[in-house]
Amino acid sequence: LTILRRQSWFWMNSEAERSDASHWNIRKKMKRMTVNEIKKELEGAKGERLQKLLSLYRQDPRSSVAALVKKQERMLEKLKQEYRRLEEMTEYERRYEQMDLICGIDEAGRGPLAGPVVAAAVILPKDCRILYLNDSKKLSAAKREELYDVIMAQAKAVGVGYASPARIDEINILQATYEAMRAALDQLLVKPQILLNDAVRIPKVDIPQVPIVKGDAKSISIAAASIIAKVTRDRLMMEYDRIMPQYGFASHKGYGSSAHIAALKQYGPSPIHRKSFITHFV
Repeated sequence: LTILRRQSWFWMNSEAERSDASHWNIRKKMKRMTVNEIKKELEGAKGERLQKLLSLYRQDPRSSVAALVKKQERMLEKLKQEYRRLEEMTEYERRYEQMDLICGIDEAGRGPLAGPVVAAAVILPKDCRILYLNDSKKLSAAKREELYDVIMAQAKAVGVGYASPARIDEINILQATYEAMRAALDQLLVKPQILLNDAVRIPKVDIPQVPIVKGDAKSISIAAASIIAKVTRDRLMMEYDRIMPQYGFASHKGYGSSAHIAALKQYGPSPIHRKSFITHFV
């Protein structure tokens, strides 16, 4: 019994010594590292490693290190909120999860005085979660450009369709939009099993459709399509601006801004103006 007690005492003291040594090593490491080094280490870490580092540096007595830890914790909380938001945007994708090829469809450019209407059809992989994916109207131009590249890299299939200003004048903007959407579907390399549309039901399409009001804010598939359509059209309007700089297409993208209307009155309509849209101005 005496021997057992001695062994237990030795074991407990050894554990305590190891704990003290570990604690001492941690303190030594923290003292050796500058605040800038700790900042770089935290910024380069992810997942479990980041959690371990945060746990470690919470023990650092320096106020500047404490500020770094709090900053990282705030960023982690924002990231959790973003994942929750994205999960809410997969309601319709989860509703039809038995289907492998769910396609989101949206358009850009129904309202402008000039330029085409552009539609996009996007099929994302199952369980795809692209951070900050959202209705294109809620994103900055820089963020849309960034997400465009991510969508194009991750999507199973992307199709883009156009209807020209002349076609819009000929058949009206709604019918031209439907035509652009059908053209986008025709560009897909695979045929979707179901379409998630932003508020409309496309005529002359033999694929089941689900019209969703404000769908670009409720479905990641439609949001992805809205970004592809918007970026594609904006890039096209930038090209038109290089050819006809007097109209300022690069800034207003053909929408009816005061500067655009003034240019229209001064220079008259260009070849890409929609005649049926500008009767009040020329």
